[in-house]
Amino acid sequence: MSTNSLGLTRSKQFWIFQLLGWALWAFMLVLRDLFFVPSEYILSRALIFSLSAAAGIIVTAGLRFTYRWVWERGFVIRFLVAWFGSFAAALIWQPFQNFIALLPFGEVADFSITNTEDLFDGVFRASFPLMLVWSGLYFIIKYYQLFQAEKEKSLRSEALAHQAQLLMLRYQLNPHFLFNTLNAISTLVLAQATEQANEMLTKLSKFLRYSLDHSPLDRVSLAHEVDSSRLYLDIEKVRFGERLKLEFDLDREVENALVPTMLLQPIVENSIKHAVSKSESGGTIRIGARRAGSFLRLEVSDDGPGLPQNGASREGYTLSPGVGVSNIRNRLREIYGDRHKLVFSNVATGGLMVTVEIPYDTE
Repeated sequence: MSTNSLGLTRSKQFWIFQLLGWALWAFMLVLRDLFFVPSEYILSRALIFSLSAAAGIIVTAGLRFTYRWVWERGFVIRFLVAWFGSFAAALIWQPFQNFIALLPFGEVADFSITNTEDLFDGVFRASFPLMLVWSGLYFIIKYYQLFQAEKEKSLRSEALAHQAQLLMLRYQLNPHFLFNTLNAISTLVLAQATEQANEMLTKLSKFLRYSLDHSPLDRVSLAHEVDSSRLYLDIEKVRFGERLKLEFDLDREVENALVPTMLLQPIVENSIKHAVSKSESGGTIRIGARRAGSFLRLEVSDDGPGLPQNGASREGYTLSPGVGVSNIRNRLREIYGDRHKLVFSNVATGGLMVTVEIPYDTE
């Protein structure tokens, strides 16, 4: 929110509180007089209190202008101005009250010097305490608004820092993936497999275009994310040919579930690196998705060697899981906090399974 719009909001709040407060003051006085004043005078009394409230609105609006003028001058100055300003406002307001109070009876208030005692009696007995209460409420609300503004600023700063962290983590994927792919293309060129290298470059350009078209902070449907993973797998298909086998098991009801962009690609890349590339016969990668209560469960498994049996690591195949897997773990933590799971486990029939659980959401 801009400074101008914030100022307009505070000004609107002031006038809402101002009108409601003085209306409540007039209403309470009318309610009090119902028990002490004959019924034929209630309407005129209500008119008197309404006019007094209108005058009070004008006088306290001037007080507000004064308080805003001295706001940056320190607490002591604000305190003194509030004290003497309330007294001055009472001195201005009280004569008007005395004047209109006698009009229904055909009389006019006496403003002569001989009536100064009655004037000051009304000021100290009613007007000055009321103006002090008004000033106190003004400063309390003012401080509360400043506190809320600082709190919102702090929350915005945290949100920006959170977004910056996600941007950093997400942008790490592009050079990491690009390096690996270009290295594979270089290998194909050296092997004079120009047709395969050209096909791989074409698919790489499509994948990078997809990557650049989506904000790192976006969430996309699972169907969309699977399609982007297929682009990546098409690139690897050029590299491994029939050695790379793929199986998909996606429940139709979860196709619209939202997931962070580029969630599956690093996990699939991890399986290719450890299960497919290191085997002469290649391997099979299975991607599954289903709903588990209030969570979306994604499973990526392979038929590679799996985790070391000595339990050296549960975050990847080795003690150093690499940029891709570490990146996914950090992104999930930034987006979902503790409401997610990222589990690496061995498959009973051989191989590794990576299970991701995130809150199920379609909006």
